[in-house]
Amino acid sequence: MDGGGTIIGSSIVRSKLDPEETSKNAIAGAIKSVSDIRDIKDFAYMVGTGYGRNRVPFADENISEISCHAMGVHTVNPRIRTIIDIGGQDIKGISIDTDGSVKNFAMNDKCAAGTGRFIENIARTFEMSLEDFSALSLRSNQPVPITSQCSVFAESEVISLVAQKKDSADIAAGILLSVAKRCYTMLLKAGIEKDVTITGGAAKNLGLIKIFQKTLNIEVAKLSTDPQLMGALGAAEFARKKSGLSK
Repeated sequence: MDGGGTIIGSSIVRSKLDPEETSKNAIAGAIKSVSDIRDIKDFAYMVGTGYGRNRVPFADENISEISCHAMGVHTVNPRIRTIIDIGGQDIKGISIDTDGSVKNFAMNDKCAAGTGRFIENIARTFEMSLEDFSALSLRSNQPVPITSQCSVFAESEVISLVAQKKDSADIAAGILLSVAKRCYTMLLKAGIEKDVTITGGAAKNLGLIKIFQKTLNIEVAKLSTDPQLMGALGAAEFARKKSGLSK
């Protein structure tokens, strides 16, 4: 991000086991299109965020992903007051104030069910990409209820439903409905205020968005910037304000 708050470079990479290596790969991709930055030392200020933020030694500071998602969304759309962050490892409901700070939050970090990784695993069971799995769910007329609350048992339940010749589209929609319901529980705990948006990679799942809006009757505000970048965007905004370059 430049001093005026404009995104001038970004990248999304798959996480490695080592957070430091992951962050270096992400930065390398982000600076490819930036002419005056060639190395980490060229940044005025850097903020690390996410689960590996304490293991990014070259960051000037680290800030929680909850605060960074709130600030990132506020930067894109200041009207939004509630966020559902569906990450690879957890689900968060976040209530944000008028200045982008966090008012309240709730998270499900004890079980993988409902997370992005859970959806990935189910899509793999269907031998599909995430995009194809989302498209499949959109063809459903009646989602099949998924009763298991555990990701391992839910996957077994899906295999059983396929063996029973249940419609694949209805099973896919049932999986996304179970994810949506878990998210809704986090929203209730955090406090639902309009407007509501979804961040994280799962925000790109059109089938999930449809279920939120149609089945749970929650209007989801679309973000003008990639929802998977919201945590990084919030970190960059915090860095911009602390760098002395903000205009």
